[in-house]
Amino acid sequence: MTTDTATGAGGKGLAVGTLGLAGSVVIGLASTAPVYSLVATLGFVVMAVGAQAPIAFIVAFLPMLFIAAAYQELNRQIPDCGTTFTWATKAFGPRVGWMGGWGVAVAGIVVLANLAQIGGIYLWLMLGQDALAENTAVVTATGVVFIALMCWVSYRGLEIGERLQNILLGVQYLALALFVIFVIYRIATGEAPATEHFSWQWFNPFAFADYSGFIEAVLLALFIYWGWDTCLALNEETKDPQRIPGRAAIISTAILLITYVGVTVAAMAYAGVGTDGLGLGNEANADDVFLALKDDVMGPLAIVLVIAVLVSAVSSTQTTILPTARGTLAMATYKALPRRFQTVHPRFRTPSFSTLMMGVVACVYYVGMTVISDNILQDSILSLGLAIAFYYGITGFACVWYFRKELTTSPRNLFLKGILPLLGALMLTYAFVQSAIDMWQPDYGYTELLGIGGTFVMGIGSLVVGAVLMVVWSFFADARPFFAGESLNRETPVLVPEEPETYQRSIDGGLM
Repeated sequence: MTTDTATGAGGKGLAVGTLGLAGSVVIGLASTAPVYSLVATLGFVVMAVGAQAPIAFIVAFLPMLFIAAAYQELNRQIPDCGTTFTWATKAFGPRVGWMGGWGVAVAGIVVLANLAQIGGIYLWLMLGQDALAENTAVVTATGVVFIALMCWVSYRGLEIGERLQNILLGVQYLALALFVIFVIYRIATGEAPATEHFSWQWFNPFAFADYSGFIEAVLLALFIYWGWDTCLALNEETKDPQRIPGRAAIISTAILLITYVGVTVAAMAYAGVGTDGLGLGNEANADDVFLALKDDVMGPLAIVLVIAVLVSAVSSTQTTILPTARGTLAMATYKALPRRFQTVHPRFRTPSFSTLMMGVVACVYYVGMTVISDNILQDSILSLGLAIAFYYGITGFACVWYFRKELTTSPRNLFLKGILPLLGALMLTYAFVQSAIDMWQPDYGYTELLGIGGTFVMGIGSLVVGAVLMVVWSFFADARPFFAGESLNRETPVLVPEEPETYQRSIDGGLM
């Protein structure tokens, strides 16, 4: 097998051979912030589809699995840290590739603001300072500190980040395991308020009562799966760049499916989906299901869930910085961004300038949106699914088009390089379009801007801003090689590290 690469001892200068399969899986899982994702999403999914929440999470998993296959196949051929940017440029040209890279950046910046806010709130809740947890200025300042600290960790090197994530992810899964154990105990002792503790109807894909609610739930569920692709952005720093990242992506998404469905079933079994009291369908509980349930379910150990949400937000803050920093590094390497973004720290072997800029832009965005209106910040977070569906969809289509001449050479290629990525891309495209239509309505989200939904303005507006920046950059002399299709096209090799000797034999022997 051949790869579309030009190898060099250092590639782009990143730390070669740092991550193994386990480390990649941990970072892929940590990037999704499992505990926080459930906290932020579960209530709204139940409000949208009621008792069909478990099957909604399963349905949303399918496009993630299909797109993970696209990532795996493209990464085997082109193990470049630019991921969507690099692959889409090779498949469709510089402008589609640039917008794919912008989609990754937008999603990262918006979610960093969200994670910082949650981290700020939960730190003070953990310390028993409820008044400070409701103080916008204090929470914002605390969130900025979290972003700065996690930027420092990312700046100092991937190894320290990996060690930190092992601990933080362990705390999250310990908390979720304790939650499920306590739910089982409460049900066994007759203390659970729900009248129905389990039903196979929860898994019936034909029981959705409202079509728009189903689409809304699936888009919300896409958010909680999002993040596993971080392990692909670290491909140049793994011990086996062509195989480990793709495998880690598949493993991560499978573990997330089990986690989300399992915890959702446990929460429904305990609280039910009613609209009163502890019911998951109660709008008052939607913003934070665990905060509503923690005392009744876990009693004195309720603080464990608070700590887990804090840890989840902080953990994902660090891992969210990683893919965007490496994406902008790759874009600069191929002249799609100013060369300063290409800077790699000579000692830590990290994309130093890109990492710092990611932190600065995220802080400015977070503080700016908070000062303007917290409701606008919340609408930008609600619109996050558009950016996710946008760049995941581009990746799926890029896989099909890039490998189009190989699809008929074997059943494996047909399915993994063609059918599955295409299905995933089509599903995400539909979710994008339908969600944009729904978000257009003035009553969608928290604000109304220009007579339409603020969520639509923030979501589509962020992509339009990217298109404008792309046009502006294209007029600079340094950008000409990229937009002329010279620095990166289907035929040009990509700059990746030389294959370490530890796995050269397995590469020569053929891949799965």
